[in-house]
Amino acid sequence: MRAAASDEVPPFALSEAASVVSETALQDNVPGMKFIAHLSWLLRALLFLAIFAFALMNTAPVTLRFFLGQTWETPIIVALLLFFASGAALGVLACLSRLARQRREILKLKREQRPRGDRAPPQA
Repeated sequence: MRAAASDEVPPFALSEAASVVSETALQDNVPGMKFIAHLSWLLRALLFLAIFAFALMNTAPVTLRFFLGQTWETPIIVALLLFFASGAALGVLACLSRLARQRREILKLKREQRPRGDRAPPQA
């Protein structure tokens, strides 16, 4: 005997339920995950300290020359950080159109999967 159409679980409901499980719950259940989590934080701290030391070593002033004779004198690390941040922002902006298109498609597919009250359920 088949279940009614309203009793069936849509496929995306399983992925939403799986995303509810927190990362800490997974770490408690898997023995090696706590070690990996601590190692991950240690590597992040070391990377931060390396970048911070790099910034402290590069405090020499640099002159940026813009159009129309404008100049700006700043430490080189500030210029590097500014250009890195602007490049990252441009990368995010370049991805926004694809992200918006994918979200619209997901919403459209979810709307199509939602049962409608005006349609009769399939006959067995």
